[in-house]
Amino acid sequence: MSVKSRGEYASKHVVPKNLALLLCFASFFAGMFFTNRMLMMPDAKVIPRTSRTDERPVDCDLKIRVLKKEANSSRGISGSQQSIQTVDKAISDLEIKLTAARAGRETVLNDPKISKDLKNVESTPKRKYLMVIGINTAFSSRKRRDSVRATWMPQAEMRKKLEEEKGIIIRFVIGHSSTLGGILDKAIEAEERVHGDFLRLQHTEGYLELSGKTKTYFATVVSLWDAEFYVKVDDDVHVNLATLGLTLAEHRKKPRVYIGCMKSGPVLARKGVKYHEPEYWKFGDVGNKYFRHATGQLYAISKDLATYISINQNVLHKYANEDVSLGSWFIGLDVEHVNDRRLCCGTPPDCERKAQAGNICVASFDWQCSGICMSVKRIMGVHKQCGEDTNALWTTNFSQTTRNSDSVKVHTRDHALTFIGVKDV
Repeated sequence: MSVKSRGEYASKHVVPKNLALLLCFASFFAGMFFTNRMLMMPDAKVIPRTSRTDERPVDCDLKIRVLKKEANSSRGISGSQQSIQTVDKAISDLEIKLTAARAGRETVLNDPKISKDLKNVESTPKRKYLMVIGINTAFSSRKRRDSVRATWMPQAEMRKKLEEEKGIIIRFVIGHSSTLGGILDKAIEAEERVHGDFLRLQHTEGYLELSGKTKTYFATVVSLWDAEFYVKVDDDVHVNLATLGLTLAEHRKKPRVYIGCMKSGPVLARKGVKYHEPEYWKFGDVGNKYFRHATGQLYAISKDLATYISINQNVLHKYANEDVSLGSWFIGLDVEHVNDRRLCCGTPPDCERKAQAGNICVASFDWQCSGICMSVKRIMGVHKQCGEDTNALWTTNFSQTTRNSDSVKVHTRDHALTFIGVKDV
């Protein structure tokens, strides 16, 4: 191809200057347009900050998430071990309270046997009580209940006064019969209309079901009443309420405390004997003893332990004996076991002799009967010989009682005695 022909070919394909300038401007504006679009797209990971006027009350779940975020920040920024532990503890406390509240609400609302008055407790602000005492009873124990009402358990307006002024709740605790709405249940309902001192549980009564009843009892009462201590006592045991209140008040600053007469009896493997343990093989070789646990006639636990039972009630194992079951639930936990022998005095002359010596008994019963033998006939005599003065309960200030505090006067019916500290008698 000649030089001329090549020049002609090039001149035919040259872009005009005006068109080239127009294309440059178009490219520039197109670039600006897409750049702005990219800048205006929101970042999905960015959480907009809200003004204080938009703030709303937060629930426990949100608090837990915020505290966990703070914990992670503390680990990444400051590395302060103390700060991390403080935040972790706050998270743990909130999670426990949230779970307990949910479990308690479910327990109460799903229980058809709890009275309407008790369900209404949930709708009103909870006050703080010193202790809730549940008296374990059965359908056949009407005379035992009447004997307790006639001795150490205040009645009617005095029981209400005890709740309001001293922060002490007392109820007979019973479930329902295997035949719902049968004659046994109707008898309890009639008794309740007269005395108004029952707590009905969502539980089928039976001697072999005491472990389940104990678990349901603690789960129920911790959801109904905000107390420092929760007590279980049998209906054939004599109790001095003022001395019990003073004893528990000494331990009120301890978060997880388990109070009772600690024992370690043999594991009974032979069938047919009383207190036979079907799962004896779990405790080692035949002839072994149980771990230390409080005897079942009377024991008390602090609120944290009752809350623990409420939260974990569906997975806590039940042994044949309820006092063994309760002790097993606390194995592996950081729990202080308090062995106070005043919670298991004998009947007269034992409790009377100790009262005269200045060691008032919290509870009295006969070991051979696991309660007061023939309690319906004898509990009044025990009350007269070993009971506190009638004014002791109303003159004692439990809120100012602490361990190693000044001595507090507790009167028996015949003697003015000084009660100081914990004595293992």
